[in-house]
Order: sequence, then C-alpha cells, then structure tokens
Amino acid sequence: MSSYQLGQIVYIIIRNPHAQDVANVQQAAVVQNPDNPEQLSLFIYETYYPLTEEVAVYSSAEEAEFAYQDAFGISETEGYYG
Repeated sequence: MSSYQLGQIVYIIIRNPHAQDVANVQQAAVVQNPDNPEQLSLFIYETYYPLTEEVAVYSSAEEAEFAYQDAFGISETEGYYG
C-alpha cells in the first residue's frame, strides 16, 4: 500500500449507502484512526473509514474521475438536454 501522510487530501469512489447503484468521486482526508492511533483512516462525510488495500485511493480528482469512468462508464444521461 502507498504511503499516506496525516492531513493529506485524497480522492475515493464511494457508493451512496441508500442507493447502491449510485457512486461518485469524493474528496477525503487522511487522518489518525480514533480507535487505533497507530493506524490511518479516511475521514469523509463526518465518518472514519479504514484505510486498507481494499479501498481505491487516488491522489488527484482527475485520476479518480478516470478510474470512475473506466469502472462505471459514461453516464447514460450525458448529452441529454431535456
């Protein structure tokens, strides 16, 4: 796993917990895990998430958007104007 620093801003693809077919790129902060100070976590939506190898973390929004498009394709509504 890459080395992350406290306070670093990263980007992840996160699913909406209320609608599993909805995902988006979201900014997250690398923070100290409040339950285990020796580990790092991702802080997003006022919630701590484990920073593990199962989480795809990107250093830039552009990199995350590219990965999102690769995984989910272009939105079906793109180019739709009414």
